[in-house]
Amino acid sequence: MTIFGFTALAVLLTIALASPSPLIHSRDNNVPIIDLGYAKYQGAFDSLNNVTSYLGMRYAAPPVGELRFRAPQAPANNTTIVQEANTEPIPCFQAPMGSAPTNPLEAMNKRQMVTETDDCLFLNTYFPGDSIPTTPLPVLVWIHGGGYAFGDAAMYPGSDIITEAHNEIVLVIIQYRLGVFGFLAGSEVKENGSLNAGLLDQDFALRWVQSHISKFGGDPTKVTIWGESAGAGSVIQHIVAQDGQTSPQLFRGAITSSTFLPSQYLYNDTIPELLYSEVVAQTNCTSATSALACLRSVDANALGKINVNISSGGFFGTFIFAPVVDGSFIRQRPTESLKQGKVNGKALLSITNTNEGNIFVNQTDPMSASIYSSMLFPKFGPQQANQSAQLYEDLGMPIEQNNLIMGESIFICPTFYLLGAFPGSSWKGQFAIPPAHHAQDVFYYFPSAGPPPFNNTQFLEAFQGGFMAFVVSQNPNDMIAPTITPSWKLYSEDNTQMLFNKTADNKTNIQVTPIDNAQLSRCDFWESVGALTGQ
Repeated sequence: MTIFGFTALAVLLTIALASPSPLIHSRDNNVPIIDLGYAKYQGAFDSLNNVTSYLGMRYAAPPVGELRFRAPQAPANNTTIVQEANTEPIPCFQAPMGSAPTNPLEAMNKRQMVTETDDCLFLNTYFPGDSIPTTPLPVLVWIHGGGYAFGDAAMYPGSDIITEAHNEIVLVIIQYRLGVFGFLAGSEVKENGSLNAGLLDQDFALRWVQSHISKFGGDPTKVTIWGESAGAGSVIQHIVAQDGQTSPQLFRGAITSSTFLPSQYLYNDTIPELLYSEVVAQTNCTSATSALACLRSVDANALGKINVNISSGGFFGTFIFAPVVDGSFIRQRPTESLKQGKVNGKALLSITNTNEGNIFVNQTDPMSASIYSSMLFPKFGPQQANQSAQLYEDLGMPIEQNNLIMGESIFICPTFYLLGAFPGSSWKGQFAIPPAHHAQDVFYYFPSAGPPPFNNTQFLEAFQGGFMAFVVSQNPNDMIAPTITPSWKLYSEDNTQMLFNKTADNKTNIQVTPIDNAQLSRCDFWESVGALTGQ
């Protein structure tokens, strides 16, 4: 599909030395047992990749029963036994993207059936070698994509990232509630629950990192968050969270791959309220004294099926359940916060794919640009629909216009808004290996999940090297190992980006290129109508 200083690090080391060691060595396994205070976990060593992993560690209490649709809570204490952390966590309940007017179950029928659960707030942690690093390493937290509807930790082989970083980082991969379980909105949820529960899960996991990552050899003052698609959309949410005044600061740097910013309405807007009413109706909770209390009592599997049904019914290529402006964690539309410079973090690296929109557009049923933009953004009136049509009318056939509208309005333009919020400390890349569709870059970050179609060693080292350099030093030019990548220019230097492509005869083509001014102009339009698109 903030850098803190040496003083803070010294204090952390002093506290660590003065405190009881969290490590206990098993009699029959050399992998350390790590005591998190509420649980003890023993991981597993992968001798092939020289990586130690702790899989499926619980970071929050099961969000079930009365905790459904509420902010995550601390897990119960369970330190009497050592838990084996050597199995991938079970995914959260999943749902497909909208497929109307095609068969609403088509996307799900193609998906391999896996066990799903609402008790899914787990994370994986990886460090290089078979013993905890003695010198604290920079930390990368990966947030998976999937339209806030699907995805899980097991999709991403963590050892790939550790290898690409030449054993110089610690990695955390998190899970969070999805679909109706993580993003149900409306006034009743605001009054007796928690809006954006899925985002609050992520925030809770980032705070877990601050509290515990030093036990795995990570430096909590050197955290970078990175996500792809809805994972990148999540990164935006944490950047603008609490008007950029999150305390303590949970990360110093951010990376986005294919930033995903769909309509993000106010929690009590007509559309979220209609969606809430539909969930209540399909669960037969309409006549209940408290509809939300009724929803908490609905069997999880039954709610999971309703999650699939409602998600499938969305307009083709869209995702029904998404973040909202809740007035607390997310206080205004993200584009407004970015424009005002109300951001968490100090540095940013962003990459987009050339053809982001294509897989989210029904290629067999093209529409005129005006109709398509109106379907994508239902609050558009004739004026905005006609304006969008005029912008794209000379850019190919209707299907090509649809592809561009989806790709630019939802993915590419929000990336430019994000880059502009970090003047003097942001870099832009473009993944252009044909066909350069959305998510095709993921195989180049996690090649053992692939392999990547252009499996060229020089290209892989160059492409991966910039991301790893940024995690370590917050600058993609500070390569851990030499590559063929030319010097990255700051985005603010004449609106430039690093192009990652190949030639017709399969040679690497990596160069600094200017960003198309016409595309930037179209992005100005999308920014101007943000109040209607909900971005």
